Amino acid sequence: MTDPAVTEQAVTERGEPERVGIDELLEQVREDLDRIGPREAAEAAADGALLVDIRYAALRERDGLIPGALVVERNELEWRLDPQGSHRAREATSHDLRVVVICNEGYASSLAAVSLRRLGLHRATDLVGGFQAWRAEGLPVVAAGDGAEAGDPS
Repeated sequence: MTDPAVTEQAVTERGEPERVGIDELLEQVREDLDRIGPREAAEAAADGALLVDIRYAALRERDGLIPGALVVERNELEWRLDPQGSHRAREATSHDLRVVVICNEGYASSLAAVSLRRLGLHRATDLVGGFQAWRAEGLPVVAAGDGAEAGDPS
C-alpha cells in the first residue's frame, strides 16, 4: 500500500484538487496507520513509546490526564515532535521514536499521526477511541491541576 499522507493529492479532469469528505479522508489516512487500542498503547508506553495527548485544555481539566503522556496542543504538534526542529520537545529524540497520538475520541489523532509521518516519524500512530477509550478500559488517569500536567513540555 502507498502512504496517502505522502502521495500527491488526486485531481479532477480539469486539474482541480479532488474533494473528499472527512469520513473518506479518515478512511484513506487510516489505511496505512497501525492504530492501536488502549491496552496496546499502555504496553507501548511501558516499552518506551511516547504517548502524546493533543486534547485541548478544557477536556484535560474535565477528564484528567494519562500519567506520563506528553501534553502538546494540536496546533503545536509538528513543531514539538520534529526531531530536527528548533522548538522540539526534549522527548522528540529521533525519527525512529514510536509515537502514539491521543485525542478525545480517536478522530483528530489519526490526522495528526499522518502529519507526523510526513515529518519522517514513521512509527507514529494513534489510539483507537482516544482518551475516552483509555478511560473506559480502566487504565490510569490522574486529575489535571496545580498547573503541572503529565509530561508538560514547558
